[in-house]
Amino acid sequence: SNGLEKRPKLRFPGFDEPYKQCCIGDIYAERSQRGASDMELLSVTMNDGVKPRSEIDGKDNSSEDKRNYKIVHEGDMVYNSMRMWQGANGISPCNGIVSPAYTVLMPKQEISNGYFAVLFKSMNLVNEFRKNSQGMTSDTWNLKYPQIETIKVQIPSVSEQNKVSELFSVLDERIAAQAQLVESLKKYKRGVVAHILSGQSKAFAVTSSWTEHMLSELCSEFRSGRNISATLIHKNGDYPVYGGNGIRGYCNQYSHDGEYVVVGRQGALCGNVRLIQGKNYLSEHAIAVQANEANETKFLLYLLDYMKLGQYSDQGAQPGLAVNKLLRLKCIVPDKQTQIKIASFLMSFDFQISAQERILMLLNDQRRALLQQLFI
Repeated sequence: SNGLEKRPKLRFPGFDEPYKQCCIGDIYAERSQRGASDMELLSVTMNDGVKPRSEIDGKDNSSEDKRNYKIVHEGDMVYNSMRMWQGANGISPCNGIVSPAYTVLMPKQEISNGYFAVLFKSMNLVNEFRKNSQGMTSDTWNLKYPQIETIKVQIPSVSEQNKVSELFSVLDERIAAQAQLVESLKKYKRGVVAHILSGQSKAFAVTSSWTEHMLSELCSEFRSGRNISATLIHKNGDYPVYGGNGIRGYCNQYSHDGEYVVVGRQGALCGNVRLIQGKNYLSEHAIAVQANEANETKFLLYLLDYMKLGQYSDQGAQPGLAVNKLLRLKCIVPDKQTQIKIASFLMSFDFQISAQERILMLLNDQRRALLQQLFI
């Protein structure tokens, strides 16, 4: 940019014209038609845009009074007036109707719907939606058409809009496929874990003897971590501090050294498990578990996850696990050598899942970078 002409940092070859500044009201007019109660009922989701309500909750809405609902045409921009500042908007893929709480925008000129679907979720524009929303608190912020129509945007020609739209369409399909792959691997692993630890796997059940034990008989350590003042936990430090839901931060001292299974003892995710190694600080909201000489700590990682310890939490304002109760739980386990083989086999799944999750993270990082580079 030379201060007058607005250009993005990244463009497709063959496009060099400066972006044109206009108001959203120059691009979209409000559609206020009503009175088509027999049309498909639509909703706006935070992540998936506009979808038929039946695909979201599966409920029968036929008895709902929809006479005052707004009509939506395919290609209209629909947004939640009270959640626009959070990115609750999308291009409708079909005709239908929406609640009066939504605002419906219809194009006034030729545009690329895919381009504006991405533009309306870009961080810069979402921040403009937030600043122009009216209300005393975030719970009451509201962005109606008179406020959104004056917001300025920088847009390229329709042909360049189409190029950007095609890029994000391909990228979004790739991200969706990668996310599905990760979820499929996790689901398959859960099935494998259940198959093995329930004793149904001939490969591990026939070649060894499985005997019943209490958890206390498998561990050399099974106790809550130590208290630590919040003033000692920082964003950076020598040793990670583990709480009930994972790493809380870092500190300059450690309470445990070695290989442990950490079980979340308190919080909404109590019962979650993870394997840690080396020097760490485990707070009172976590349980440190280490196998005795006759058992394998890595095997306990999968055993405790399979046992779903969260179901034994004390119900209250703050769910929590009682160590003494957990120590009395019974389970069936094989000899140590078989435990090592099972743990090694299952960890190979974790390595595959981690590798695919890294690819997914890189794809999402790439998408975020393109959002910053391709839009003004």
